[in-house]
Amino acid sequence: MTDNTAQIITSYGRRYIVRTADGHTFDATTRKKRVDFACGDCVKITPINEQQAVIEDYLPRESLLYRQDSWKTKLIAANVTQLLIVMAAVPSPSEILLQRALLAAEAGNIRPVILLNKADLPETAFWRERLKFYESLGYPVIEVSALDNADSLRPVLHGHTNIFLGQSGMGKSTLTNALLGSQTARVGDISAALDSGRHTTTHAQLYDLDGETQLIDSPGLQEFGLHHLDASQLLYYFPDFRDLAGQCRFHNCTHRAEPGCAVKAAAEQGSVSESRLRFLQKITDELIS
Repeated sequence: MTDNTAQIITSYGRRYIVRTADGHTFDATTRKKRVDFACGDCVKITPINEQQAVIEDYLPRESLLYRQDSWKTKLIAANVTQLLIVMAAVPSPSEILLQRALLAAEAGNIRPVILLNKADLPETAFWRERLKFYESLGYPVIEVSALDNADSLRPVLHGHTNIFLGQSGMGKSTLTNALLGSQTARVGDISAALDSGRHTTTHAQLYDLDGETQLIDSPGLQEFGLHHLDASQLLYYFPDFRDLAGQCRFHNCTHRAEPGCAVKAAAEQGSVSESRLRFLQKITDELIS
């Protein structure tokens, strides 16, 4: 980064905190109320004074993780190389959210990892078994207990720009604090003005774990809209269906009643899961409606 570039380390509505290469932070706003910036973006800035700057534009992105429904688009993070989907048996996690986040990672060319937090709870046994299916698709599933062995994640995180994603209550911020250790207080000072008095993460916040590793803690989310995906490319985002791409008789097949559907044939033969076919049908319907 040059003198007039910085990285967004906090994204909070239309306000941002940016940090230059020499570690100086600015409270930053955008021109014309632009909101197409995300935590992790490298941006061009114009300093106004020692504390404030204006974000002019973002630099080319390596990746962009976002969600989109019928009404709005929500940027989650930019330049992420690894998405860690945090689940925990208590409170009850959403498998639909997991599936949608995996699709978003595949579409964004971001490496997905499933983190099963609170592994010491007896209720974890059910999800340990449930997640074996996703392991069979090639997704790493890592068990961790934020309060006991968060450091075991360091080799997994190293060298990546990581993001913790999941519902509220899954332990994302507890994991983040355990990994940061003594840095937590300093980081807390930076965000106190933005997040005073709250106990849950309400904005995306980027931290440095070491010189080569960054971690973004994001607000909890209950839904993950995928309206930005291309229905014609959907099969490529399913590891279990990828080999069937291009084999349906019709290029715009919805994998329901069309003759010559390779995916339905595979489900009938038992080579792919019926529940995954239903999920594919649901997402296809969303994208073409």
